[in-house]
Amino acid sequence: MTKVTHTLFFRAAMDLKSLIRDIPDFPKPGILFRDITTLLRDPEGLRFTIDSLTEKCAQFSPDYIVGMESRGFIFGAPLAYKLGAGFIPVRKRGKLPAAVHAIEYELEYGMDRLEVHQDALLPGSRVLIVDDLMATGGTASATAELVQQTGCTLVGFGFIIELRDLNGRQRLPDAPIVTLVEY
Repeated sequence: MTKVTHTLFFRAAMDLKSLIRDIPDFPKPGILFRDITTLLRDPEGLRFTIDSLTEKCAQFSPDYIVGMESRGFIFGAPLAYKLGAGFIPVRKRGKLPAAVHAIEYELEYGMDRLEVHQDALLPGSRVLIVDDLMATGGTASATAELVQQTGCTLVGFGFIIELRDLNGRQRLPDAPIVTLVEY
């Protein structure tokens, strides 16, 4: 088997779950944390993840990829590059230097706030929201509201991992959702 054939076979057969580490009782007792740092350190796994996400999200033809701080940056920026789109970071409170659109939202354990520069997105643009994981959908839902405040069209969501038992899809607006791994 040639190196190219071997690589294509390996990538077609890759099990991303085997590259995601489970950490029990983090960040608090009773939570099973899905740790992607083990996926990120694996060159083939990372390449497979970005390529797979690109393949599944190309159908949306986004003008911009919006990634949430901070793990959404890891996947959003290379996805934007591969799709020929711009990348827009959505940050936590006080991290952006210019005028912002902001939204406060509820987390499982309190409140938080997300911000995006007011001039980051051009009204009418097609936007794909990307993050590493969808749990309860709170962060993605808040980000979708920010996108809508800018007058853009939300074309979909892309996640590496979805925790199905937490019903995050129910909190999201009606838009296509792409996930690579489900638990």
